[in-house]
Amino acid sequence: MAITVGQLAALVRGEVCGDGDLVIQGARGLSEAGPGDITFAENDRFLSQLHACRASAAVVGPAVAVNGLTVIRVAEPLVAFVAIVRHLQGKADLPPHGIDPRACVDATARIGPAASILPFASVGAGTVIGARCRIYNGAVVGRNCRLGDDVTLYPNAVLYEDCVLGHRVIVHANAVLGADGFGYRLQGGRHVKVPQVGYVEVGDDVEVGAGTTIDRATFGVTRVGAGTKIDNLVQVGHNCRIGRHNLLVSQVGVAGSCTTGDYVVIAGQAGLADHVSVGDGVIIGAKAGVTKDIAAGERVLGAPATSERDQKRILMSLEKLPDMRRDLRRVKRQLGIGDE
Repeated sequence: MAITVGQLAALVRGEVCGDGDLVIQGARGLSEAGPGDITFAENDRFLSQLHACRASAAVVGPAVAVNGLTVIRVAEPLVAFVAIVRHLQGKADLPPHGIDPRACVDATARIGPAASILPFASVGAGTVIGARCRIYNGAVVGRNCRLGDDVTLYPNAVLYEDCVLGHRVIVHANAVLGADGFGYRLQGGRHVKVPQVGYVEVGDDVEVGAGTTIDRATFGVTRVGAGTKIDNLVQVGHNCRIGRHNLLVSQVGVAGSCTTGDYVVIAGQAGLADHVSVGDGVIIGAKAGVTKDIAAGERVLGAPATSERDQKRILMSLEKLPDMRRDLRRVKRQLGIGDE
């Protein structure tokens, strides 16, 4: 698709600086863009890359210096550039409405208007699917589930029985919601399974990444609050209460019965021990090991996790350990107490 810079500026409500009649053929990142492409620079940190780039035009912030390059100035360059990319790519083809004859939908399930159930998807007895939902190939929705409107289940996503999803939830491929929690008790020298008879409830506008698992509660509910975004390969254990607008990054593990407040960020490969409570606005650094409660607003790092300030001081001290060891050996020799 060919379009002028001026037309793209109108699309994103930006201001053109330079040649508004310049024709754009494609949109690419700074490292890949060439003549005929438009790119973007979110802030001044990318100026050197922008000036070295061969793109014909760029989307930039209100104050980014551009050295004569034709630009579209907007308040949020990333958001505007995404809109431009989507426009140039054309509207994505959505699956057709209705139930494909190769899908397996129980006669007692209720399917909302304009929903799409694709080949080899399965919908169990008593389940309710909201309006405009998209259930892709091979996805499984168990018995007595309830899905709100505009829910998307990508291929091979699995909802065990009794799962409840709000509106506009996205579940990516191979994610599993509602599998049994990991609960056993030792009886007669054997690990005996504790029945997991609860369910999973996911709030509006939640996104669940590929390969992520959210276990059903032992009793009651495992809950994920509205607006929370969960990356790929995350584990949320049984009976957890994940707050609203959390960010759980790839390979995070949250053990059973943990609670997080709102706007919590848990970085990659961090782990929470069972029954930990995390307050609102907490930021947990990558690979942290959380073994005790964290008060609202704290930033923690390390294993076991402690305050970000303390961990930085520890890391700075570790860098000095070789010099400190040499100094200690020298002092011990001077004192005649040996080098051991």
